[in-house]
Amino acid sequence: MEYIDIQQINVDNQYLRLDSDVEKLKKSIETVGLINPLVLNQNNKLIAGGRRYSALKALGFEEVPCIKIDKSDLEQELISIDENLIRVDLKNMDLEKSLSRGREIYEEIYPEALKFESEDLLTPEQNEIHTDIPNNKRSFIDLTAEKTGLSKRVIKSAIEREEKASESVKKLRAHGELNASQTNEIIKLGKKDQEKISGLVHGKSAKEIKEIVKKVRENGVESTINEVLTAPTLPSEFKSLKTLITRANKVMSKIIFEQIQSNHEEVSDILKQMTTLRLNVDQFLELCAKDSVKVNAKELAQDFDDADENFETDSDY
Repeated sequence: MEYIDIQQINVDNQYLRLDSDVEKLKKSIETVGLINPLVLNQNNKLIAGGRRYSALKALGFEEVPCIKIDKSDLEQELISIDENLIRVDLKNMDLEKSLSRGREIYEEIYPEALKFESEDLLTPEQNEIHTDIPNNKRSFIDLTAEKTGLSKRVIKSAIEREEKASESVKKLRAHGELNASQTNEIIKLGKKDQEKISGLVHGKSAKEIKEIVKKVRENGVESTINEVLTAPTLPSEFKSLKTLITRANKVMSKIIFEQIQSNHEEVSDILKQMTTLRLNVDQFLELCAKDSVKVNAKELAQDFDDADENFETDSDY
């Protein structure tokens, strides 16, 4: 270890997190000192320790402890990625990019290691971390799972999202319009088809996107786009209502089947809300009938009465 003037350190490294909150780290350094020195290459470029660098600079340190390494450019990049994965809580696309690039570098440096494409994670045994294998032969997924605490399945899924997603899908993710589950469905298609349907997936649930992907595979992308664009759209309020009704029916079915009872004071509030709910259901059914929705309101009303009198076991319980 040696000391170097902090002004001589080059921080031009895309993996450094120089703008993150370092207040707690500053207090730690003031209390117990710097436990882990900065990692620099032979040209004083900061390879690992961006947050430590920022904390030391904010505290007014002029000379800082460092370790200088003599590694190839790829090895240096892998060290920077490794530092990020272990020390920084990366989110979404940042995590996926780091994992994908780390995997690419690792497999180039260690050609004998188990390759990403060969890592099948279908059984519990395959998802176990294999510490009994030499490090240079373990897969990137296996080593990263051990270092980060992430499951091997989560790591593989994150890498696949980065490597299989088209540019339009990545833009939607960057803007917060697609989550991981939705993206996992879209990337089952080739990138060309992803580009074509990217305009259709906004506001769609993962289940709805899964159905679109299924139709593309069965009927082709052009036919599917035409079908989706011409199909009537269910208002978001109805979608929310459907989800709530499904959950409520499952919970009520369980209470009825198991004959769960309670003397808790909040039960009376629940009963009052149920009374209001029943009134709203009646009005809703009338509204549906008036608006010519393709639902027979009388049959639905009868279904509610039958459910009260002739309860059958819910398959989920």
